[in-house]
Order: sequence, then C-alpha cells, then structure tokens
Amino acid sequence: MEDGLISKSHLRNLLSNFNHQIIQTMTQSKDPLHGKTLEAIVTELVAYYGWEELGQLININCFKSDPSIKSSLTFLRKTDWARKKTESLYLYMLRKKTKVNDTKN
Repeated sequence: MEDGLISKSHLRNLLSNFNHQIIQTMTQSKDPLHGKTLEAIVTELVAYYGWEELGQLININCFKSDPSIKSSLTFLRKTDWARKKTESLYLYMLRKKTKVNDTKN
C-alpha cells in the first residue's frame, strides 16, 4: 500500500466478505420455525401455557399424564401429526405474543 491506497487483493477480500454477508442476509428464512429445535418449542409452550393448559389445547398423553420435556420430545419425534399440532400452536402463540406487544406500543 502506497499513499494510503488499498491493494487490489485486499479490496477483493473486502468485497468478497461484503457479498457473502449480503447473500446470508437475503437467504435467511422468514419461517419462525427455522432453526428452532423441537425442545425449544416445547419448552417455550410449557413456559407460556403450562402443562395443564397445553394438555387441554393439544389432547395427547405426553402433555397430560406425568408430563416432561423428555417424554414429550420422544413422542413428538415419532408422531408426525402431534408434532405438527405442537408446531401450529407454537406459531399461534408467537402471533398472539406479537399482537400483545404491538398493542403495548
């Protein structure tokens, strides 16, 4: 580098990194389930609703009879319809939380 100029190779590296960041930003999923583990989803549902209400909203034994995160994950990973209902309730909960936050502002 002479007189404060950036070398061509340094400029190429900067542009490459910048392009990589733009591509990552553009390709990030808008899906709220993207990157969420089933364990995180169940844990958030339990924190929000509690086991009793969760068992009323989704009528499955793993939420009603001696419920635990571990037993729920075991069942939900094997049972597609129950996992889909759980994910659907999670999305509903997120929308509900967003509405509450929007009305506060």
